[in-house]
Amino acid sequence: MAENINISLPVTGMSCASCAISVESMLKTLPGVKQASVNYGDRSVHVEFDNSATSLGSLRKAVKDIGYDLIIDLDDVQEKLEAIDRKQMKSMLYKLLVAIVCSLPVLTVSMLNHHITASDRWLMLILSLPVIFYSGSQFYITAWKQATHRSANMDTLVATGTGAAFLFSLVNTIAPQLLAQQGQPTHVYFESAVVIITFILTGRVLEEKARHRASAAIKKLAGLQPKTITVSRGGEKISISPAMVQPGDQIEVKPGDRIPADGQVIDGESYVDQSSITGEPVPVFKIPEDRVFAGTLNKQGNLMIESTGPGSDSLLSHIIGLVQEAQSGKPPIQKLVDHIAAIFVPVVLVIGLLTFIIWFFAGPEPTLNYALVAALSVLIIACPCALGLATPTALIVGLGRGASHGILVKDVSSLQLAHKTDTVIMDKTGTITMGKPLVSDIIWFGKRSPRYLASIVYTLENRSQHPLAESLCKYLQAEFPDIINTETAVTGFNEKRGAGVQAVIGDKTNFAGNLAYMLEMNVPINRKAKDLISDLKNKARTLILVGNTQELLALIGMSDTLKPGAAEAVIEFNKMGIEVIMLTGDHPEAANFIAGQAGIKRVIASALPDEKGDFIKKLQAENRIVAMIGDGINDSYALAQADVGIAMAKGSDIALDSAGITLMGSDLKQAIAAFHLSKAIIRKIRQNLFWAFLYNIIAIPLAAGVLFPINGMLLSPMIAGAAMAMSSVSVVANSLRLRSVKI
Repeated sequence: MAENINISLPVTGMSCASCAISVESMLKTLPGVKQASVNYGDRSVHVEFDNSATSLGSLRKAVKDIGYDLIIDLDDVQEKLEAIDRKQMKSMLYKLLVAIVCSLPVLTVSMLNHHITASDRWLMLILSLPVIFYSGSQFYITAWKQATHRSANMDTLVATGTGAAFLFSLVNTIAPQLLAQQGQPTHVYFESAVVIITFILTGRVLEEKARHRASAAIKKLAGLQPKTITVSRGGEKISISPAMVQPGDQIEVKPGDRIPADGQVIDGESYVDQSSITGEPVPVFKIPEDRVFAGTLNKQGNLMIESTGPGSDSLLSHIIGLVQEAQSGKPPIQKLVDHIAAIFVPVVLVIGLLTFIIWFFAGPEPTLNYALVAALSVLIIACPCALGLATPTALIVGLGRGASHGILVKDVSSLQLAHKTDTVIMDKTGTITMGKPLVSDIIWFGKRSPRYLASIVYTLENRSQHPLAESLCKYLQAEFPDIINTETAVTGFNEKRGAGVQAVIGDKTNFAGNLAYMLEMNVPINRKAKDLISDLKNKARTLILVGNTQELLALIGMSDTLKPGAAEAVIEFNKMGIEVIMLTGDHPEAANFIAGQAGIKRVIASALPDEKGDFIKKLQAENRIVAMIGDGINDSYALAQADVGIAMAKGSDIALDSAGITLMGSDLKQAIAAFHLSKAIIRKIRQNLFWAFLYNIIAIPLAAGVLFPINGMLLSPMIAGAAMAMSSVSVVANSLRLRSVKI
């Protein structure tokens, strides 16, 4: 019975964007295949086909015929992909090592010896063999498979150029008399072949490592949930994975454990650090009927929660899916060159063939010799060295320049778009601010000395489990280095979680907590204190009051303060014509206050992680190029979705893995430098590509012999090789200028 099947399958063996085009094109030619779409970013293909006309095995065979493979057995597919990736990376590293070790002496002999002897040629040949037949073997295999299906990609370009240089050199090493008898020079070009392969391999290894680091974000997000949990279901306790949680399951969460599923507290109370979801810097006190999220951290007491949905549909699972989708859609910077190669390679091959035919049938005697020399000159001079080096050399030099300024780039596609950015989104906590509440205001009341009053505050807070207590005690210790607990015995200590603490100190019962707790304990608050409280609330301060039933002793304001240089960075972005928007999960009052200090005019507050990413999608739908700067787990989807993701190195590992650019410091001015660096690198890449193509436009006709009828000039392979080398030198020299660019 005919049935339409829609399925996504992993693709292995792809090394460039045009590989994805080849796989897609091949699948579309098969009978029964209605649609095929390859996503190069996550190495997968989505296929819709009629199973009566074709099968998964047929799809796999077609893809294998052109040098790639499909994984059609989806059991434990993630483990299989990781195993394939590890094996592939290990193989690539071995091949690169062999290429480097063998290429260096070949290049040295070629550069240092003006007169290459027969023994030099044989040494260069021996050292070139491992590079050609081991390190570069995949280029030739893929090129051959592509050719059998009348297609071409970057591998074809590499194989054509390096193969022509190697074969010509091989003939001149083994049988130099063939050309010498015709009065032709017998030069060798082994160094061109091996150096090109080494450089291309280096680029492939760097790209593969970047892809592996990108996938680490998904693994770490998944790691926020335990592998197995114990739930109560129908009065029976069973162990299951978080993905198998069903609505109504009851789960006990102990102190220090992460909450495994979205749910509602049904028993217990505790502070929960939910910065991974909301970005709030202060843990939130949870009591029965409060909502909790998977992946957040229970700080203190036991909680019993009831799942409100299936484990596979938690907010954390949703974020993981969104991050994976966002990361998979990013194009590599080399995509332009790969597409050009698909056109350039057939053109060069046709020109080489036509050159041989014209010289063989219409050229002077010896026609075969002239035809061979001219055709080889075309293939050698069109070798992709300059084209292949245009992007990686600028990137290598530019990325080194950035690293020296604390700017680490792992996803080069971020650089491709950073210079076009017109909108910068910034998280608040840890990005614009320091990331943790500190004492910003402290006002002492009463007639006693600040030192004595501080000892009362310290005595109460040192026993408190409130998340802000530790920071407050450290502040008091720094302000009063010899502060000690009051000598009078402390008795009757009691804490009302989420509200405040009380203890008998001396002959009075003293309290520390929020305003509602103080009023409940009948602590007098006069008009002056009320005005101060109102003023601090307007500044988005978290308030702690200390007093007893006779008087208010202290009013303390704590806040997450603006980072040094944040306001200056916003001004600089505005000068660059870039709109700055604050996008935070924190409350509107705190967000608006910090935005005002930083000079940010547009604020989106109380945004959950999926809402952050969706907001960026809306901006992108308006044809904006969006950069996201963040540091938290809750920023991971937004960082991955943005055209340019920039993470602070002091942030979470997941944020770092989701972002394409990492700032090693906490200064937002480094982000400004990253944008300047992007502009400089892209400018150099464009210059390099321009000169590489200009070189080919001029050099290929000369190699084909267009000047021979005019002045008898025929470019020898030696001159072609020298011209090719000079084009590469010019590209490298231009890229090296990035070392002195001002960022």
